[in-house]
Amino acid sequence: MTEPVVRMTAAHVLAYRDGDHVLVSDGGIVYQGARILHAGREWDGPVDETVDCGDALIMPGFIDLDALADIDHALLDSWATPDLALGQQWSADYFRSGRRDVFDAPERAVIREYALSQLLRHGITTFMPIASESHSKWAESYEDMVEVARIAKRLGIRGYLGPAYRSGVNVVDGGRRSVLFDEEQGRAGFRDAERFLDHAADHGGDLVHGALLPCRIETLTRELMAATAQLAIARDTVVRLHCMQGEVELALLDEWYGMRPVELLEASGLLETRLLVPHGIHLSAPGGGRGRQADLRRLAEAGVTVVHCPMTSIRYGAVLESYDRYRTAGVHIALGTDSFPPDLVRGIDYGTNLAKRADRSLAAGATADYIRSATIGGARALGRPDLGRLQPGASADFIVVDLADFAMGVRDDPLRTLTMNGSARDVRRTVVAGRTVMVDGVVLGADHTRLQAHAQALFERMRAAYSERDHRRRSPAELFPPTFPDITKTTTPKRYSHDQS
Repeated sequence: MTEPVVRMTAAHVLAYRDGDHVLVSDGGIVYQGARILHAGREWDGPVDETVDCGDALIMPGFIDLDALADIDHALLDSWATPDLALGQQWSADYFRSGRRDVFDAPERAVIREYALSQLLRHGITTFMPIASESHSKWAESYEDMVEVARIAKRLGIRGYLGPAYRSGVNVVDGGRRSVLFDEEQGRAGFRDAERFLDHAADHGGDLVHGALLPCRIETLTRELMAATAQLAIARDTVVRLHCMQGEVELALLDEWYGMRPVELLEASGLLETRLLVPHGIHLSAPGGGRGRQADLRRLAEAGVTVVHCPMTSIRYGAVLESYDRYRTAGVHIALGTDSFPPDLVRGIDYGTNLAKRADRSLAAGATADYIRSATIGGARALGRPDLGRLQPGASADFIVVDLADFAMGVRDDPLRTLTMNGSARDVRRTVVAGRTVMVDGVVLGADHTRLQAHAQALFERMRAAYSERDHRRRSPAELFPPTFPDITKTTTPKRYSHDQS
């Protein structure tokens, strides 16, 4: 049966011409099945259905290459004092004798469905997952990722997937940050990752693709890094490795190997792969230090993509120094959300503003460049010239953003208005490969009420489980005190006199 031809019109369309995005006023897109036939104004061909989106923007769906596939922990740990921050790591005792899965397999499946539904709600059409390592006995399994693939296909979101694996875990040992290793766990996780590549190739279609997603660079042995590089080259697959994230990582790599992260990536062979690096901020010692410019040049020469996550970075007190400097050096940049909300509109707004501060220039971090990073930058990293753009032959991945709401305020350029005045919650429709998967805030096929209630209950369990991992075994109330005291939860509420202000 022939697929219907659908035309969608709107006040603005972000189409693609001659290698870049262009705006078309009072235009539309035409698609049939999974492919775009036309993006622009005039269309003389047949149409089976026309949808007028009105005062809206039709643009490519976002590509999120560090997308939360879990319940976020930033609510708990992005504001901690140094002492509380230590309590949110695994203790050495927990590593040696107490580690367990906080959630069973069906509960993990609920968490994944909740997270992937949130991605679609926020206009993300292609994602690469990131999940918390703290509440697992170790990392992720082959079976976990098969379930993620099943959920992705059912909901209709495209994923580049693989189980996270590692040889070690960040711990607090003797009151200081360190990493403890279980190398057999790393080898077992690597075997699961290779097995999932086969599963994705055999069963994925265009919604499920295999990728190699090891955890953080300081939690991998050199043996595991080298094995990852060899497999990635043999399979011609994407590798994503979190590194250059923080000063603890820099100190550990220098202590163990006498190397900066980029040097270790090169020594392991990972610079020879199709490598994606979230967050890529701490190349060397604070304030620049030795080798910073050389490392930027080496990343550019190797074709590495830095997955920039501006909203999460600043929540944890870090800033890319700077977006424009990396691009000028030739480093490719894609975007990720990494935490909740998975809102790349907010991420772009955070990023452009932080770039201005980093470069002391209002012209820094141009909105157009960030939009490119969120669309064609991600597509380039995945080797997918049919994604991240609205042009004939491209995949019909797009979103419709409402510009008419009173809360959007006055308008000028639609992209700048959206990023400054709006958020991804203004997305009214999400379409992936021609399939409408979200309309008016509702992800089709997802029970929002059930998922929200279940996710909240699981979050409470996740929060409670921090106590057993804390090196001082503090209660959740001690680890996560409220912003202000809740007087309804004290045994003797404080009484206020009438003359207190």
